[in-house]
Parts: sequence; structure tokens; C-alpha cells
Amino acid sequence: MDKTARMKELIAALNEASRAYYAQDREIMSNYEYDKLYDELTALEEETGTVMAGSPTVTVGFEAVDELPKERHESPMLSLGKTKSREDLQDWLGEQKGLLSWKLDGLTIVLTYRDGQLYKAVTRGNGEIGEVITPNARVFVNLPLTISFKGELVIRGEAVITYEDFRKINELIEDADARYKNPRNLCSGSVRQLNNEITAQRNVRFFAFALVKADGADFKNSRKEQFCFLQEQGFEVVEYKEVDGETILSAVEEFEDKVAGYPVPSDGLVLIYDDIAYGLSLGRTAKFPRDSIAFKWADETAETTLKEIEWSASRTGLINPVAIFDPVELEGTTVSRASVHNISIVRSLKLGIGDRITVYKANMIIPQIAENLTGSDTLPIPDTCPVCGGATRIEQVNDVQSLYCTNPDCDAKKLKAFTLFVSRDALNIDGLSEATLEKFLGRGYLHTFADLFHLQNYEEDIIEMEGFGEKSFRNLMDSLEKARKTTLPRVIYGLGIANIGLANAKMLCREYHDNLERMMQADVEELSLIDGIGGVIAGTFHDYWQSEKNRENMHKLLKELEIEQIEVDEASLTLQGKVFVVTGSLEHFEGRSALKELIESKGGKVTGSVTGKTTCLINNDYASNSSKNKKAKELEVPIVTEEDFMRQYLDMEV
Repeated sequence: MDKTARMKELIAALNEASRAYYAQDREIMSNYEYDKLYDELTALEEETGTVMAGSPTVTVGFEAVDELPKERHESPMLSLGKTKSREDLQDWLGEQKGLLSWKLDGLTIVLTYRDGQLYKAVTRGNGEIGEVITPNARVFVNLPLTISFKGELVIRGEAVITYEDFRKINELIEDADARYKNPRNLCSGSVRQLNNEITAQRNVRFFAFALVKADGADFKNSRKEQFCFLQEQGFEVVEYKEVDGETILSAVEEFEDKVAGYPVPSDGLVLIYDDIAYGLSLGRTAKFPRDSIAFKWADETAETTLKEIEWSASRTGLINPVAIFDPVELEGTTVSRASVHNISIVRSLKLGIGDRITVYKANMIIPQIAENLTGSDTLPIPDTCPVCGGATRIEQVNDVQSLYCTNPDCDAKKLKAFTLFVSRDALNIDGLSEATLEKFLGRGYLHTFADLFHLQNYEEDIIEMEGFGEKSFRNLMDSLEKARKTTLPRVIYGLGIANIGLANAKMLCREYHDNLERMMQADVEELSLIDGIGGVIAGTFHDYWQSEKNRENMHKLLKELEIEQIEVDEASLTLQGKVFVVTGSLEHFEGRSALKELIESKGGKVTGSVTGKTTCLINNDYASNSSKNKKAKELEVPIVTEEDFMRQYLDMEV
């Protein structure tokens, strides 16, 4: 095993052990074993000069910005010329040797390293101007923060999210309409977050595909040598094969055999000349470089008949068109449905019921309409919502037109809203599945969230409903009674305010000491000043409370609930303005969460990483070689034992 691979193996093992110990209060590795592996990793990092972003030897602090700054690229990032013909690839390569690699489907990033450190990360943008996302790049799971090469290094690559991570992230979102449509969209949003803590949670990966600049380095006029150099520096590069005129066709077939099971989204292949000087000598057109070309899969298509368009309403009011057609076989599966996404696409395809259409699987996975052979353009756009019958409206954002239901009381909106409200992280009401909520809404039992706590008025009807009975009804009543006692963050999260997850709700409640009226009256500027709450979140939270109906419904709901409140004595906030980091095992508290709660109850703040703002690091093992200890000593942040903390900051006798 090479040294870089061993480092990645160690990082994964150490991080898993830390996660189990600190987040789950379980030990999967002894301290001795952890320290042994940690020391091995440290030695390898010193030997290779490479430090990966996920390494436990470094702490990357989270930071939030108000906006992403723009920056012009030193040289334009051109698109590639494309072909779907394998023979064209062969002809293009000619007598030259080349490298054939995946064309990954994510977000292109330009990285700059200076003096062996990550200096800057910029998105492709429009090819001329991109957005600076350096703090976000620092938390990519596989990106080296420190490399052995000390000259200026500029590389290009693709930020991606794997299909597996995409699935896991979507599984955590209970509202189906709120789930991400595909990994590329999720990746784009993750890379461009204003708060890099969110980026860190998304497992973004970076694969290098081009070396632009490396001061003083000699690559023997070979792109392959550049890839090898990047791998030596700790970068993951796109999977590639060396090819010539005789092997190019078989290599394409090998990639094609892999595409269906490949863990990273890909929309084709890239072929580039290995001879750097030859490729550069060809120059470029106004749009494309001449040293490389993209190969797009010749999609398998099938002709079929459009039977209907299903209009599906979501919690936000967006009405999505879905094409239903006669079943066809594509890429080994039977397909009969395809999303048409929005009104703009409906109109560009000139759809009409009964039209002959061709369909394919984008990237061999997602069913899409390729072409409308009839082009009747007779499909009516609904002027009423398919769920509630309310009026619809076409709204245009940039160049895209979408259909929305204008009825605020639409049952589709209500169903998704109620589903979120009763979910685990909100009111956590057992016995109210989406199907059950749909029945209750259909019978007129529910109009506002407060109505949930008056379902006993419909006892006889509910007991007679299919799937219910006396016992089920009693269990539901017990769940509702139990749910009355809750916390304000859970309630605020359950309201479904855009961009307000449970963590953000907790931040807001902590800042305002559970004073809802103060939160409702706060302006955007005031909210934006809260640590962890940016302008976007502040805006949506403020706008929600500008609705008199929302305020009225909230007051109705509060009459049904018993909000658990912790009485805050201002005089007791002795840790106000102080920031602590807790690490290692504790002797006087039942875990770190108990100590964290105590600190927060006294106005202090507990974070996960040591920064210049940290008041002190609480660690019973001062001599530990942990990353937090190292960082504290580097920044001259005091390291105190649990007992020292209790004496100095809590005024407790130990």
C-alpha cells in the first residue's frame, strides 16, 4: 500500500473512532491503539508533506460569510468539443497517445496552492468569472490542505457527491418534495454554501482532472506524469486509461461496462493528448481547446406514445409535470414515466397527448424525453390546481417558467406541512402517517396545526375509518397528549419555515432565550448578527412572521402546547461571551453533553474546534498529542482540566 492510501485508511479509522467516542458515547478503539495510529499518521504526514482535509491532526474551523466573492479566472475555462461517435474519437487521436478518463458530473473547481498550503478555491462560474469558495473547499473530505510541493500549483477538478451519499442525505429528509433531485444539484448547492459547516456535512469529494501550473516542475512533456505527480501530492485524480489508436475503442467499452455501477455521477468521457507540447501547439477555437475532446454516450432511445401528463403538487405550491407513456425497455429496465421538470420544457417540447415521443435515460440512469416527433403543442397548462382546484400561476425565475398553486390552503401544501410537523424532529407524534393525515385533511378535520389536538371531536368517525379502531384511536390520543409537552425549537422547526432546520431553530431560541415574541419582531439585520445565521436564513425567518395568518396560527398552537422553558436568571449567566471546547473523557459530568448543557445554561458557548476566540480547552489530559491540544498550544489557548474549569469558571469546590 502506498503512503497516501495508508494515510487515507488511517484518517478513516481515526475519524470513525472519534465519532463513536464523542458523538455516540461508545468506544470502538482503545486509547493506546488510537494514539498508535495517530502517531503513524503524523509521521506519514511529516514524511510526505501532505495533510488531508479530513485528518484528525488538523482542525478546520467552520465559518460563515454573507456572500461569495466573485473573481476573474487568470485564463478562461473553455468547454470541450463533443462527439458521440467512437470512430470520431479514434480519428481525433490519430497516431498520438492519449489519456481517456471519466467526465464527472459535478461542479468544476480551480484550486491554487502556495508554499504547500491551499491558498484559494474558485468555481468555474461562467468560465470567465467564478465564486471564491475557499472555506468550503477546506472541508472537502478528500482534499489535501498541505502538500509537499512548495511552488505555486494551480489545478482543475470536479467537486462531486457520490450516489451513496446522495441517497443517505435524501433519506434524512422526511418531506419527499424537499428532497434533492440529483447529486449534481446537491453538490452545486453544497459547494456554494455561505456556511461551510453545511458543506462539511455533505461529504463533497474532489477529483483532479487537469494541472494548469506547477512552478519549476518537469513533467517530461506528459499528461500522465502530471497525474502521477498530483497523486503523489495526495490528490485523487479522475480514473483514466492510457490509449492509442488501437486501444481506444476497447477502452471506451470498458468504461461503458462500468458506468451503470460507478459510484460517482458521470456524463461521459474525456480524451486528451498525452503529449503536452503537441496539444498546446494546436491552440484553441473561440469556444474549445484543441488538445482534448469530450465523448458523450450515445443514449439508447425508444419511441413511444405520450398518454398523459400528471401534475403533482408539492408543499411549496410548485406543480411538477410528469410524462406518462406506453412502457418501453431502456438500458435493461422498463420505463413508463419521466419528469418534464417545468413549463419551459413542456413548451419547448411542444407536447400534446397522443404525440409520438422518444425517451432515453440521462447518464444511463434518469428517464427523460429526448424528442417530440409529432410536436402537436396541444397540451393545456392547468389553470387550476389538481389537488385543491385553486387558481394556478406561471412564475418565471431567470429563464425558467414553473407552475404554482396560488391557494395558501391547498391540501397538497397542507399534507406536506402536516407531515413535517408530526415528524420525529418536530412534534414526534406517532400514529400519523402521511396516508392518515391525507384522510383527516380530506374529511375536513385539520386546517391548522392546533386542530391536531382536537381530533377527539371526531372519535366515532375515526374509529370507523379503515385501518383504525378503538385501540388505534386511543394510541393516537396518547401520542397527541404526550406531544403537547415539547420545546420551542421543535415547534419552530415543525412550522416548515424555509431554511430553518432543527439546528437553526435551536440557535435562534438560544439567542432569544425562548422568547418567541422577540424572535417574531426581530428584523433581518438583527437576526443576521446571530452566530450561524446568515442573511438568507434571517430573511426567510423574518418574512414568515410578517404574515398575520402565520402569527395568528402560531398563537392558536401555543394554547395547545406546554413549552418546556428554562428560567434564565440574568445574574446566573456567568459565562456569557465565553467560548469553550471540550475533549477527552470526563470524571465529574455524565458525558460531554451534560457539561455542554451546563455551560450553555450559564450563557457560554461550546464549539467543536479550537480557534483564536476559544476561552479555554477543557481536557483532563494536558500531555495528549491530540489535534485540539496542539491547536490550543499553537494559539496560546489555555488547556484546563475538568476540575480546574469547575473551580475557575463555575466557582465550585471539587
